[in-house]
Amino acid sequence: MQHSSMTRPENHVMKSFERYGSMLYRIAMAHLGNREDAEEATQDTFIKLMEKAPVFKDAEHQKAWLIRVITNHCKTMLGRSWRRREIKLDGAETAAAGDAPEEMALLQLVLSLPVKYRAVIHLYYYEDIPVQDISRILEISESAVKMRLQRGRHLLRLELEGAEA
Repeated sequence: MQHSSMTRPENHVMKSFERYGSMLYRIAMAHLGNREDAEEATQDTFIKLMEKAPVFKDAEHQKAWLIRVITNHCKTMLGRSWRRREIKLDGAETAAAGDAPEEMALLQLVLSLPVKYRAVIHLYYYEDIPVQDISRILEISESAVKMRLQRGRHLLRLELEGAEA
């Protein structure tokens, strides 16, 4: 008996990739700052989706699960000793192709932030994810998310003011 294409797991993964792939890639770029590593993290996230085949309550539940998986995978990649020596920002142009020069400069500044600030800034401003959801995804308190947003914005402000001087 042949299964319809709607029940095949590959179809579900492809639809998920079409819906969330670019967002997850941008999140990985925000964490890793390197096109090749971001592509690997994105691919590994969808492989995990295929292997685990979790059942989701709704699209938001799936989105949160995928963000948590890619965030944890990026943390693992950053923890590898060979990655600690050098984190490149190449490929950031690809992530924001077509953006104005000012937006590219801001993206470069965001990517240069320490990971704990970079992650919340990216999720909040670039992916429009509310503080409460970021808290659940990153498994930190809402107040920690707010504090990281505040400190991240402060670091960005200092860099922008320094660049104007």
